[in-house]
Amino acid sequence: MTASQGLPLAGVRVIEFTHMVMGPAAGLILADLGADVIKIEPVDGDSTRHLPGSGSGYFPMYNRNKRSLCVDLKAPDGLAAVQRLISKADVLIENFRPGTMDRLGLGYESLSQKYPRLIYCSEKGFLAGPYEHRTALDEVAQMMGGLAYMTGPPGKPLRAGTSVIDVQGGMFGAVGIIAALHQRNATGLGQNVVASLYESTVFLVGQHMAQMAVTGKPAAPMPVRVSAWAIYQVFETGDDNQVFVGVVSDKQWKDFCTAFGLHELAADRSLDTNNDRVKHKERLVPLIQAEFRKYSKQQLMDKLEKTGLPFAPIARPEDLFDDPHLAANDGLVPITISDGPLAGQKTRLPALPLEMGGERFGVHRDVPRAGQHSREVLREAGFGENEILDLLGRRIIAGPA
Repeated sequence: MTASQGLPLAGVRVIEFTHMVMGPAAGLILADLGADVIKIEPVDGDSTRHLPGSGSGYFPMYNRNKRSLCVDLKAPDGLAAVQRLISKADVLIENFRPGTMDRLGLGYESLSQKYPRLIYCSEKGFLAGPYEHRTALDEVAQMMGGLAYMTGPPGKPLRAGTSVIDVQGGMFGAVGIIAALHQRNATGLGQNVVASLYESTVFLVGQHMAQMAVTGKPAAPMPVRVSAWAIYQVFETGDDNQVFVGVVSDKQWKDFCTAFGLHELAADRSLDTNNDRVKHKERLVPLIQAEFRKYSKQQLMDKLEKTGLPFAPIARPEDLFDDPHLAANDGLVPITISDGPLAGQKTRLPALPLEMGGERFGVHRDVPRAGQHSREVLREAGFGENEILDLLGRRIIAGPA
């Protein structure tokens, strides 16, 4: 779906005061679904555009399908311009430190009195409670929410290999916004939606909390966990590559033994059930590893594919650009890099992992340049050309001449 008309959220206008990942991820989901998302940036542009290293991909990944307005919120005329935009908006998203929006006169309490239909989403570190005024980051939440403990080996907590909590917090914010839009159809009123990093992390590790409740024993970190299945790990192949293989049911075990000619194992009654195989894992896994070393990576995957067993090559992010499955189902969408030394170059980045009506969601607006839509957005808000030129001349707003 590459045209905004006819998309599920077409006609919904969102004003986005965000930076980094969590807030932009919420806006991205709404924008991909068809909402008109106007990203408010400082006059010099969002600093996220120029982050180095692991942050260099944040802006192009989470800001497609949006329009950019660069405006000085510390200037009364800039603030007044933004207020005019908010007056016609359905949704506001912000992910600044607690109190920042209040100091600008853009907090929920103030705006909800003026615009009772406004849905106001704050993407925060914590929901209400003793921690709510702390500053949080994805990594902070992973550490204190138990995820880093579960990811690394004992004594070596390790954050997940992507901004998983930022993105999940944005997802929950988007879910709350969509629910609030639906409820507004019945009540006519907007409301305050708050999503958080810490509680998102706790939700993710809930299965391990439940494990403690069910077994009476704390969950061990994933590298040393007692797996629910005997064959459920990364194996080495004969050409020194790696493939993950899982055998998670008794039927799969029979199919596995048949496919690989492991007749003695199939006949071993001590391995008949999944729980039996877990008890004998130390004996069983070396036998499977020896079998897999007879095959190259591709030979092993071909055999597993035909058998219908769960398997996966160990891919790196850069490998996904050439993934045939993603290429076949519009899993990567075309965008133009907007900033940095490679500005102007084309690439492809992941689409929403969602189909509706048999179609994927694509790009109807490229990643915006800083202030690219400043004039356009203000015209739509009722500003005359002379007013816009005055604001541009005084650097209250920024954008193309």
